Order: sequence, then structure tokens, then C-alpha cells
Amino acid sequence: MQGVWTPDQIRGAEQRLFARTPEPAVMRRAAYAVAGQCARMLADQTGGVAGRRVALLVGAGNNGGDALWAGAFLRRRGVGVTAVLLAPDKTHEAGLAGLRRAGGRAVAAEGANADTAGIGAEAADALERADLVIDGIVGLSARGPLRPTAAELVRRVLVPIVSVDLPSGVDPVSGAVEGPAVSADVTVTFGGLKPCHVLGTGAVHSGEVTVAGIGITEELPEPEIALLDAAEIGEEWPIPGPADDKYSTGVVGIAAGSATYPGAAVLATGAAVQATAGMVRYAGPAADEVRARWPEVVATGSVGDAGRVQAWAVGPGIGLGASGRDVLRFVLESGRPVCADADSITILADDETMWDSRDPDAPLVLTPHAGEFARLAGERPGVDRVSAAREVAARYDAFLLLKGNTTVIAAPDGRVVVNDARQAWPATAGSGDVLTGLIAALLAAGVEPLRACGHATHVHSLAAELAAHGGTGDGPRSEAGAPIGASALLAAVPHAIRAVRDAALPS
Repeated sequence: MQGVWTPDQIRGAEQRLFARTPEPAVMRRAAYAVAGQCARMLADQTGGVAGRRVALLVGAGNNGGDALWAGAFLRRRGVGVTAVLLAPDKTHEAGLAGLRRAGGRAVAAEGANADTAGIGAEAADALERADLVIDGIVGLSARGPLRPTAAELVRRVLVPIVSVDLPSGVDPVSGAVEGPAVSADVTVTFGGLKPCHVLGTGAVHSGEVTVAGIGITEELPEPEIALLDAAEIGEEWPIPGPADDKYSTGVVGIAAGSATYPGAAVLATGAAVQATAGMVRYAGPAADEVRARWPEVVATGSVGDAGRVQAWAVGPGIGLGASGRDVLRFVLESGRPVCADADSITILADDETMWDSRDPDAPLVLTPHAGEFARLAGERPGVDRVSAAREVAARYDAFLLLKGNTTVIAAPDGRVVVNDARQAWPATAGSGDVLTGLIAALLAAGVEPLRACGHATHVHSLAAELAAHGGTGDGPRSEAGAPIGASALLAAVPHAIRAVRDAALPS
């Protein structure tokens, strides 16, 4: 897993590092990494480094100091560097002196001959002539959107932006963007990823994120959040071995759909078939529709007739009436791991007595979207989705998968895994039914619930991306992509599994 650390964790690690390495030396390490990234971008985009122009947007404090030192390193490589100072009286003194010694310039953001927006002529000229801009406006201690002058400067930038540590204006903890903020092409962060790089709109504003080592790795505690990468998922995805049979690779039960919503049954069942399950047993009113689409499935009319399974998926399309409640109660009493979605979540939220049916020793996965989450929690998740998911997971002693463009998965013990899709192709009716089937299949195969949710979510979002861009071998791949339905997403699941498994192969 790749770790994500909170600003407080990073600051604590930095303080421990400063006890053995002077802070100015650490700052120059960080700045050197920023300068290196900028030089590579200049070379790629303009064909060279020397003779190009870079503008620095410099706020108060150490973040601005990092930008100034990066400008000094670039100036020594022949780059014309102008620092636009948003707080001239609070500018990092050593960084500014270093830039000037290297031959760089510094101008005030609100200098002489200001235009109607209050931006000085020299600052405006520096941005207009720049080939690249470094964002060093605010750092990890900042909260809230950009102030008007900074926002106006950022609005005028028409060239690539490299942010120092995080895009200014993005909340460091939640990734929320609640006003003007930098939208970076690349963010160079130090020591480890922060929540703003992987959560919410902040993930999009961060662009490509590069982690630069500054010597704090051994000082870092356990990460607050974990990310699963494709290679790790591919290595752990259940695949039949020489000694396996249809029973040993996971028998999953699907309790979904109704006469009104047969599609939910077809999609959830199909996801389990496509994912990994050695056998899929469907139980419900849509048995005929399921058999017609998936003849390999053992389909019966009720959960009582389904036979033995190793995990259950329950909820999509079962309805909120007595029959749906009976189905959910049977599944919760089964003693098997359960992935509860859609109508199951509403029933559990509306009827507290339903929780009495649950086997306390069997893992329970809840997969709400924001509206369903509000039924469980009493309010929508808000901007701090990690804390919200953690609180509800602990309250119900369940694994809580909070759906969204950035999906947050919390275990009852506080562990959190995040999947940042960075695209919204799965935002289509029936997509959640597919995810439910994938999770249940992995649970039946014996994958630990937190990892089952993380693996399934990653493959689900990847399948949607492949389907949208035509990356499933059915035609040429499109860079732009096109909207898809849940059926197309489901059909792309095997392609997504192959992709993560290929990523796990030795290079």
C-alpha cells in the first residue's frame, strides 16, 4: 500500500528530522526537487531550459521559501526568474536573498502602475512572459480559498503550473475546494502524499503528484490513509490454481432484484461471474432473467432455496417491503460475510431491530452513496469524508464504503483505504449493482473485507474507464471517451482484471 499522511503527521516528522539536519538544508532539498521537475517540464514543452522564463507566486512562510530557493536553482541553469511577492514584508528572507544572489528578480504583486484589478505592471508582465509558473502561495497550514489578489494572479496564468507541496486554496486535510484555488499541472510534495492529493476535488487540482524524498521517511508514523496500486491488486486478485475447483474458489450468493427491478439482479450477478467466483448462486424473483443472461448461474426463487454460499450480496432492487426485509434478515442471520447495498441500507437505517438479526462474527460491508450515508449517519458526509466514514464504520461495527469520485473505505478499527478514480464514468444507473457483485465475489474468495472493497472499487473504476475510452479491444481507443451504461462497465470487468494482473508481472 502507498501511504497518505496528515499535515500534522508530516510536520511532526519534519521536527524530528530537524533535530539532526538543519532546517535550511531540508528546505533546499525540497526546492531542488521542485526545480528539477520544472526543468524537465521546460525541456519537454519548450525544447530547452536556459533562456526560458519562470514566474514564482510567493506567499509568506516556508512554502514561499521553497519556491524562492527553487527559483534560485533554476536561475543558475540560465532560466529567467521573477518572484511575484504577495506579502513582501513577510517573505522568507533567506530564500529571497538566495534568489537575488543567483540573479533572480522580485516584484510586488500590488506594485506600481497597478491595473484595475490592483496587480502591479511588473507582476502582470512576469506572468504574461512566463513559460511556467511555480505556486508557492500557501502551504499545509493554510485553510480556505485564495485571497482576492492571489486569485487574480492565478486567473491570469496561461502556462503550466507546478505547485509546491499542495495547490494553494485546496484544503490540506479534506481536499475540499470552496473558492478560488490553483489547478496545478504537477504538484511536488515532500516526504509523502497528503490527503488533499487523493481526496475530493483536491485530487483533480493536484494534477500529477510527485513525491520528493527529503529525509523524513524513517521519521514517519503509520499513514492515516492507504492507497492500493494496480500491481498490488493484480497480485492479490483471486485466480484458480491447479488444485482448485468451483467450490474452493468462492461460492457467492446474490440476493437482488425484483419483478420491478430485474436489471439489478442481472448486473450484480454478472459482476460476480466476471470477477472471480467459482460458483454464483442467485436467489430472487428475477431468476428467469438471470438464467437467460448468465446460464452458468444456479438460480432459485428464494434465499431459502439458494444452498450454501461463502458470502452474500444483498440489496439492489429488493424493495423496502416485507419481502425485502425478510431477504435481508435471512442473509444477516446466515453467518456469512455480507455486502449490503441500496435497499438494504435503507431498511437498516429505518428499522433498528433489523440489526438484531446480524451475526456479530460475520463481516458486514455497507456501500452507501451520499444520500444513503445520510440515512445511516443522520447527515450527509460533508467535506471531511474520511472522518465521516470512520465514524459510521465504528458506530455500526461495519466496513463502510462511501461511494464517490474518490471512494473512501473505512474499517471498524479506523483503517482507511481510498480509491481516487479521477474520472466520473461510473456515475451511471446500475453501476453500484456491479460494484456490489464484485465485492461479494472477493469476500467469497476469502479476501479480507477492507482489501476486498479496495480491490473491487479500483477494478470497477478502471473497467468504467476502459469501456468509456474503447480500451476493451472492440475498436480504437478514444482519448476523449464517451458516456457508458452499467452493461458496458460490466463487460469491461475482465479487461480491467487483466490490466491489474499485467501490472503485477515482473518488469
